[in-house]
Parts: sequence; C-alpha cells; structure tokens
Amino acid sequence: MDLNLSPDQQMLQDMVRKFATFELEPVAAEIDKTQQFPTETIKKLAKLGLMGITIPPEYGGAGFDTVSYAVAVEELSRVSASTGLVVLVNNSLATYPIYLYGDETQKQKYLTPLAKGDKIGSFALTEIKSGSDISDMETSAVIDGDSCIINGKKCFVTNGVAAEIFIVFASTDKTKGKDGLSCFIVERENEGFSVGRNEDLIGMRGAGTCELDFKDCKADLIGKEGDGAKVAGDVMDICRIGIAAQAVGIGQGALEDSIKYSKERQQFGRPICKFQMVQELLAETATRISAARLLLYDAALKRDLKKPYVKEAAMAKLYASETAMLAGKNAVQIYGGYGYTKDYPVERYMRDAKVTEIYEQPSEIQKLIIAQKLLE
Repeated sequence: MDLNLSPDQQMLQDMVRKFATFELEPVAAEIDKTQQFPTETIKKLAKLGLMGITIPPEYGGAGFDTVSYAVAVEELSRVSASTGLVVLVNNSLATYPIYLYGDETQKQKYLTPLAKGDKIGSFALTEIKSGSDISDMETSAVIDGDSCIINGKKCFVTNGVAAEIFIVFASTDKTKGKDGLSCFIVERENEGFSVGRNEDLIGMRGAGTCELDFKDCKADLIGKEGDGAKVAGDVMDICRIGIAAQAVGIGQGALEDSIKYSKERQQFGRPICKFQMVQELLAETATRISAARLLLYDAALKRDLKKPYVKEAAMAKLYASETAMLAGKNAVQIYGGYGYTKDYPVERYMRDAKVTEIYEQPSEIQKLIIAQKLLE
C-alpha cells in the first residue's frame, strides 16, 4: 500500500498550505479572540473547491478522494483549527447524509449548493441529555405523508451560527430507542426554527457553535423513517477521518512554532534548542505526529479503495487527537512562561486540541469501536 501523496494530492497540499499561510494565518488569532465566524475566508475556500472536496462534480463538488480531503483539512487546521472544523463539517457531516441517503431532488436542492460553498451546512445530533447515547434523544418528529414536523432543542452545533442547511436527527418512535431515530433536512428560513445562544467554548471558538430550537418546525425526511442511527453512524465514520486530519494539523502547527521559537529563544548564552530536554520534547512530538499522519492516510486510503476502514478511522482519530494534545502541551512547555500567555499561538493549539479527544465521540468510545472490530 503506497501512502505517498500523488502529484495531484501534492498540488492540492501546496495550494491549501499557501492559502493557509497567506490568507488564514494573519486572521487566525482574531477569529479565536472574537469568536467571529470566518465568513469571508469560507467564501474564498469555496472558490478553491474546498467545501465539497469529495462530492462528485455533477453535484457541485471537486470530485477528489478522501486522502485529498484529509490533506486539505490538515493544512487549514495547522494555522486555524476553527476554520478547519468549518470545512470538515461541511465536507462530511453536512453533505454526506444527503449524498448517501438523499433522493435526486434533495441532492439538487441541498447537496449542490453545499458542495459549491454557496451555502454552509451543519449537523445537529447532540442534546443536553443525549451525547454518545443517541437512544435517549428528546427531540421528536411527526411524519404524516410528506409532512414532517420537529420539536426539540440541540446543542454544540458546529457551523450553526452561519449555516443555512441543517442535518437534524429526531425520534419518530421513542419506544424503539436509537432504532426509532430519523434524519431530516431543515432550512434556516423554515418557520419554527431559531438559533439559540452561542456556546462559549475554550477552543474552536470561530466555528460558530451554538444551540438550535425547533418549535413545530417543518423538515424534509432523508432516507426512510428509522434510518437515523444508520445515517449518523455512516457519516461519523467519514468524519473521524476529518477529525484525525484536524488533530494532525494542530500538532504540526504546534511543532513548527516550537522549533522556530526554540531556535530564537536564548538562555544561558545559547538557543534553548541546544538543550537536550527541549530536543526530547521536539523529538517526541515529531515522532507522534508522523505516526498519526500515517494512521490517517491509511484510513483515508482504505476508504478510497472501498476497503473496510471503520477500525482504522477510529484508530487514527484516537491517536491523532491524543497526539495533538501532547503537541500543544509540549509547545507550551517549550515556550515557558510565554506559552502561558495569549501573545503566542501555542496556548490556542492546546485549547483547540482538547476537543478533538471529545467530539465525534470521545477517545473512550473510539477504543470500544476498535475493540469491537478486532473481536468480530
């Protein structure tokens, strides 16, 4: 199995890295500070074809493979994890339920503008009492022929502040637990829909994460009634690759800044990179990032080859997220007292890294997924 990037993938990597360096990096700190959704940046990314990377061209996408998706998310997250999150959610959680389960009318109406970046998508699954245990979902829906009405509330909805198309999960039969869940499309303009408060997060502060309210809100059913758990599971498998890529990007950004700073910072008459304990931190971080990237590419390539990849995606997400957290911690340690201030980006890397161990199901759930696949 060849894990080296193809010439086309390398060209994409170079393009996204240049964009991240010259367009995104100068505003990354401000995005984090103000919690401002990066609307103008997303418009530029849409013109580059990065809002529907793997969606076929007939539905407005770029038609690239999963490895290209991972490469793009990593490069964006290297300088702004919030922006990387906006892109990966639109590329996976918002588009793939429609692509995999939607009918042709839904694909033309909803998927095409999402893949083109004309509209931003979001994914509403989590509730106050329903996180990893989706069987306890309180948001409900009533289906009567072609009419679907949703009532309930969602939280931790990434992109929610700016999204125009929402993938929403609701229970249509509470007696069946997760087998009674269904998946719907809700447009921002729908009567009965409203955006609630912004979540005041410690990291990923520019991803427009908020609460959503539904009061007799009209919706459009995706797939069949009761397909909700299957839809959520399938798209989260894809999204785990994106989260792993995001985590690798965060770790790489922390490493690059650590190397640069360690060469500039003088102590005891020489750069701190000359001290073996600093070198140990750099070596540990670099080794873990390289290993995480190989796990990421392995999962992405297996998906492209239509091979089983669920275990590999969970492994990549588990290891990369823990590596990102380690990279952020080590970077703050190398910066010393300055690492504990907001004058440098390494504290942001550490804050952003933590949630990669939590969302799209936490590390503990990833371990259960890996074990289940091993025991099958």
